[in-house]
Amino acid sequence: MAKAKFERNKPHCNIGTIGHVDHGKTSLTAAITKVLAESGGAEFSAYDEIDKAP
Repeated sequence: MAKAKFERNKPHCNIGTIGHVDHGKTSLTAAITKVLAESGGAEFSAYDEIDKAP
């Protein structure tokens, strides 16, 4: 049974952040998702939803 062909119908971009603790990586990620969500390109993720560290 063959799988249906996967069609990419929207742009895709992975963004990685590196840096020291408390230097704004999570804040930057939240800001990026907010801007993309306002333009209709992503779903907004709040700061507390992104940082799942204990």
